[in-house]
Amino acid sequence: MNPASNPASDATPIAAARPAFELPPPPLDRWREGNTGLEGVWRFDAAVPGRQVLLTALVHGNEICGAWALLGALEAGLRPVQGNLTLAFCNLAAFDRFDAARADDSRFVDEDFNRVWGPGLAASQAASQAASEAAPAAGTSERRRAQALRPIIESADWLLDLHSMHEPGAPLMLTGLLPRNIALARQLGTPAHVVVDAGHAQGRRMRDHGRFGDADATDTCALLMECGFHGALSSRVLAFDVMVRFLAASGVVPAEAMPAAWWQPAPATRQVLEVTHAVAARSMSVQFAAPWRNGQAIAQAGTVLGWNDGEAFSTPYDHCTLVMPSLRQLRPGVTVMRLARQRDDAPLVS
Repeated sequence: MNPASNPASDATPIAAARPAFELPPPPLDRWREGNTGLEGVWRFDAAVPGRQVLLTALVHGNEICGAWALLGALEAGLRPVQGNLTLAFCNLAAFDRFDAARADDSRFVDEDFNRVWGPGLAASQAASQAASEAAPAAGTSERRRAQALRPIIESADWLLDLHSMHEPGAPLMLTGLLPRNIALARQLGTPAHVVVDAGHAQGRRMRDHGRFGDADATDTCALLMECGFHGALSSRVLAFDVMVRFLAASGVVPAEAMPAAWWQPAPATRQVLEVTHAVAARSMSVQFAAPWRNGQAIAQAGTVLGWNDGEAFSTPYDHCTLVMPSLRQLRPGVTVMRLARQRDDAPLVS
């Protein structure tokens, strides 16, 4: 379809109205130093061998619900009974810029922290070290932090990465393509939507780094939880719930050691959605045909969803589910929407 066929070609991009940002930033000052030599990273070891479990938050500085959950774990004094437990507040430099009135501006400092975990990360670390005398600040803020955290990430057996979303909508558990992650997501029992996705063309996520992305790795799992809209109080509630379910499943912290108030009822029904298409912005000229919602199911194939640099994009099949449609962080190469269908296997039922 040519640009003239776009009824909104000369208008502001259509996006859903966003509610107020109600969730306050967590008070992290007491916990900034950490106990590992890395700012914001805490590690606790049990006397009994077991899994190495890592919980991460603030991969994006405006996604604060997970930081509340990690703060709760620290304040409650959760300790592993086997293996070890590491809690990491990842992009503190971005979080320090947080302003609820301009929340999108604190997603990152220089680049998206969750797109830098490709095979070039080790090479960029070597280059930064070689250039350190001439340019001590070589590399972006996010790449320097990723390089510092890389040993923590690579030593973990299980990872739960807590996120939130630009727009209101159904919470999602993103598993990647590996069956072991899908099986763990099934076991946890929440949220209602489990999304099987291949990641972003723009760059590799932390969840897929190293062993986490190795199909042959054993007893290694990584899940990325999207808890809802960044500013919703409910996102904090769900972050706590997913955290305790994950810790209990790992065997590192027993269920009875965690506050009962953190557990929430499981959804009555669940489904596994498989992402088949990702719409990446070709330019700054991207518009939606309607204020689409995350988790919205479109009944008919061929329904026009929007225009990407003047060319229409549509649902490729009936009963297509929209995953995280948003123009809030629009830039060339950024994924603005993913399209998914229910997998052939039976829906999850709690």
